[in-house]
Amino acid sequence: MSDAHNEHESAIKTPKQLIMAVIGFFVVTIFGIVLLVEYVTASKLTGAGTDSQAPEAIAARIRPVSDDGYNFKDAAGPKVLQTGEAVFAAVCQACHATGAAGAPKLGDAGAWKARIAQGQDTVIKHAIEGLRAMPAKGGNPDLDDVEVARAVVYMANKSGAAFKEPEVKAAAASASAAASAK
Repeated sequence: MSDAHNEHESAIKTPKQLIMAVIGFFVVTIFGIVLLVEYVTASKLTGAGTDSQAPEAIAARIRPVSDDGYNFKDAAGPKVLQTGEAVFAAVCQACHATGAAGAPKLGDAGAWKARIAQGQDTVIKHAIEGLRAMPAKGGNPDLDDVEVARAVVYMANKSGAAFKEPEVKAAAASASAAASAK
């Protein structure tokens, strides 16, 4: 039998080459560690000597989350009806700004043409009751029918329609006026 399968050669043939290879390995490793430390410490650290302890910075870190644009509403108080643009921004924009699930995009007159041709009442009815992939009231059951109608008029008018702003019933109007007076 042949011993050819047991033969192998190494790049290191002498003890001097072995020592050089080990030293080279350590030099490359130490150089890599030094570069890594330089990379990590190159950015400005916050701490003593920075503005992280300034009163403004501290106030920004500990202010309540509710100050970041959240509006709390009094559940026992009268309902304040939102504008069409506000409802669009809060509810409708998710689909009608991107065209998700086949929703006509805001401002796309071609996509809205067939819907506008159906008439204001039909389009508003579909928005309130839901149609195909669109859930009733855009998926927000807390919206008043007038708010949904305002959002539909806003979107349709931005897309080439000339719909009129929906009328607010007397009870809702007085509640809205009373809330805005506060």
